[in-house]
Amino acid sequence: MNPHITLLTLCVADLERAVAFYRDGLGFPTQGIVGTEFENGAVAFFQLQSGLKLGLWPRQSLAAETGLPAQEPNAMEFAIGHNVSSQQEVDAVMARAAQAGARIVKPAARAFWGGYSGYFQDPDGHLWEIAFNPALSALG
Repeated sequence: MNPHITLLTLCVADLERAVAFYRDGLGFPTQGIVGTEFENGAVAFFQLQSGLKLGLWPRQSLAAETGLPAQEPNAMEFAIGHNVSSQQEVDAVMARAAQAGARIVKPAARAFWGGYSGYFQDPDGHLWEIAFNPALSALG
């Protein structure tokens, strides 16, 4: 198997609210909600980087698609890391997320591993780490 991930899908309680957070709050580009003509088909996609997209899909739609029961979200199951180029950029992204309605879980600070990072949760509780890692920056 070639480990090439092309789509990360986050399940959400309210698709319109989630789209507004990522599009309007964080500035992620999207064409908006598509697939509304299909039962359980409404979804939104955001271009993250070349070859990688973020999908937002209602939790009940994934339950219907997979046959698994919908469960309460648990922020400790998965974290998305977003590495930036400086401590100042970490602070700026954290501030933008807070202004958009994110819950700051851990304010940005020096990390034990030598970098600088903070954590926030989006309106559905998904956990994001915003980090500056000087070791990654040195690698190019």
